[in-house]
Amino acid sequence: MAAQDQKPLGSGFGAKSTASEVLEGHDLTGLKTIVTGGYSGIGLEMVRALSGAGAQVTVPARRPDAAKEALAEMPGEITVAAMDLADLESVTRFAADYTGAEEPLHILINNAGIMASPLDRVGPGWEAQFAINHLGHMALTLGLEPALKRAENARVVALSSTAHILTDVHWDDPHFEQHEYDKWQAYGQSKSADALFANALNRKWGGNGFQAFSAHPGGIFTDLQRHLEDEEMVQLGWKNPDGTIPDRVKAMFKTPEQGASTAIWAATSPKLEARGGEYCEDCDIAQLADENSQRWQHAREWITDEAKADRLWKMSEKMLAEA
Repeated sequence: MAAQDQKPLGSGFGAKSTASEVLEGHDLTGLKTIVTGGYSGIGLEMVRALSGAGAQVTVPARRPDAAKEALAEMPGEITVAAMDLADLESVTRFAADYTGAEEPLHILINNAGIMASPLDRVGPGWEAQFAINHLGHMALTLGLEPALKRAENARVVALSSTAHILTDVHWDDPHFEQHEYDKWQAYGQSKSADALFANALNRKWGGNGFQAFSAHPGGIFTDLQRHLEDEEMVQLGWKNPDGTIPDRVKAMFKTPEQGASTAIWAATSPKLEARGGEYCEDCDIAQLADENSQRWQHAREWITDEAKADRLWKMSEKMLAEA
């Protein structure tokens, strides 16, 4: 089985680099960009960095009013549009409206997502984390194909996570219809799926400057943890019993602006011009995990497997067609 080559480049940035530092000296004037989930957490910081560098940013949002409020004071050319990743009709409508303007799309960052949520089913009975984190974004990307292909050197960045380490895709039962639901297994498989999607997309659409990457933002305290009780975060070691954050976690976790940096780097770095399909972390291509890797580091081999990426593409394409 062919595997994606995961070789760090020595980008000059690191785990604590910020999105604004990554874009220092970059002029993105005239570039059209989309950031899903761009009105909270790291998504908000991605929008701030892109618009600050001159890019035009569209933020599709499940809660447009909340998005407009969050982005109201941010300078730059920012547009909010309605879209719900759990509703394929909504995704299709947004993509059709965007491509109908016959403008190019230079950067698409598939950032929105949910994490470790209770069992929920959307669409035709799909498990919500797999549906929103992966299938909704795949439908969006496919719908935006005309706009992406109008641009020179367009890039797509899929937000993955170190949680991909928890599990490969549950190939025989991705929607937990036959086996017991586990919220972390569901989240982990959705993040593996995001990385595999970028791998396949880069090979299927590559050429003429098009590239796709996946990115792990790092550990950040944002609204993504809204489904986790404090007791569970204590068990995970993220908080002390009194609700404070341990010093070692403070040292390891990132601020939202630092958490936005790897996706922004993957979307804009000229060092990546000859690459594509890789999983990135800490503003560089992540190395393939080995016996010396920490449990939260590096790319596990199943997300680099091109055969698995193609299998996921076909499986997901069928799900979308039958929805």
